[in-house]
Amino acid sequence: MPGGAGVRRPDHQTTTRPTAGPAADRGPEAGLPESGLPSGGALSDGRPSGRSPSAGLPESGGTLPDASGRLPGTGAGAAAPPRPADPDGVTAEAVLAPYLRGQAADFLRSLRLHREHSAPSDAGGQGAEAASRALRRSARRISGSLHTFRSALDPVWADHLRTELAWLSGTLAREHAYAGRLTRLVDALHQLSGAALPAARGAEPTGSTRPAGRAPSASSDAQGRAVLGVGAARAGALLERQLTLARTRAHSAALQALGSSRFHAVADAVALLASEVPLAPGTTGRGTEALLEPAERAEQRLIGAVAALPPDESAEPYNEAQDAPWHQARLLLRLHRYAHEVVLGAADPVLTGAGHALDLHRDAAEAAGAAAAAARTPRIAPATAYALGVLHADQRHEVEAARAVFRETWPYAAAMTAP
Repeated sequence: MPGGAGVRRPDHQTTTRPTAGPAADRGPEAGLPESGLPSGGALSDGRPSGRSPSAGLPESGGTLPDASGRLPGTGAGAAAPPRPADPDGVTAEAVLAPYLRGQAADFLRSLRLHREHSAPSDAGGQGAEAASRALRRSARRISGSLHTFRSALDPVWADHLRTELAWLSGTLAREHAYAGRLTRLVDALHQLSGAALPAARGAEPTGSTRPAGRAPSASSDAQGRAVLGVGAARAGALLERQLTLARTRAHSAALQALGSSRFHAVADAVALLASEVPLAPGTTGRGTEALLEPAERAEQRLIGAVAALPPDESAEPYNEAQDAPWHQARLLLRLHRYAHEVVLGAADPVLTGAGHALDLHRDAAEAAGAAAAAARTPRIAPATAYALGVLHADQRHEVEAARAVFRETWPYAAAMTAP
């Protein structure tokens, strides 16, 4: 299979990334959504944020790059990933089937390792945690490929297995998501309790009543830091209680799922996939369009979603409703990455920075939501509520920072200014 060679990033773009959050230490799969895609084509993250990304973006018509290698509507400086040197070899039998068999084998190996290291992750079961990550990684790739290349596969089989993998990877993801969210929020509280307040950077914490346009005095800023120091410890304890309880419940749900008959049916289906891939009737004679056209449509959907993102001038730091199209773009970027792996043998390297920025965007948005939810706890002390409001403001600033980095690292610059 040809090696993956992606587009080249314009020389004027930078790769600066925000530094906040534990996602920077999670490796190449950091922060990716831990579920597959539900049946019917709707994209779903499967994480416990209480918000679901928007679905139903228009699907463009699968136009392949022209002779110059450019995609329609992406501008002179945005070249598309090159086609394989031997496009006639990009067929479902030669490329997609071996890819799915390989991912299925990885899934089964990870499952075996998970059973061998079955200690709970919070009791030192590092092997089980690593195996769970690998299990989710394979499930995501199988699920994403079944979604993108559904036309080349038996559609009934593909939809059913995709639904089951979405359930499994989403269930396994929740414990990891809650643990990462708690770590992120506690670390942010520690940093904020000894630093300037987010209001000094141009925004008010949640619940602030100070009139707009009035700068805080030195004494009020010092008083705010003192109140924050008192409330930070209580806020951290409250978050730890809430998120640890949620993580414990998620861990129990994961153990229950892994022992269920539904999971064993999923494992059996993946075991069959490791030896035989059910292709659609007539696929063997179709040639390259069976894979190149679906991969192109996945790329066009991503470009269209990015073009539809709210512009910077309309962005509001505390308008959580604007998060949904960004989450949708992240899920579509994931589908494009997996399609690129299938067709070219490797992920598109030019999108690494943009994908990492969207991972941080998702993490910060969900952390801000958790801080806001904790602030709504009945009968908490005013200092605790204030600390949680400052924490919420800090994470919303991280959301804005991640969006800025994404715009800097997105390679298709023309798509960012599309009407």
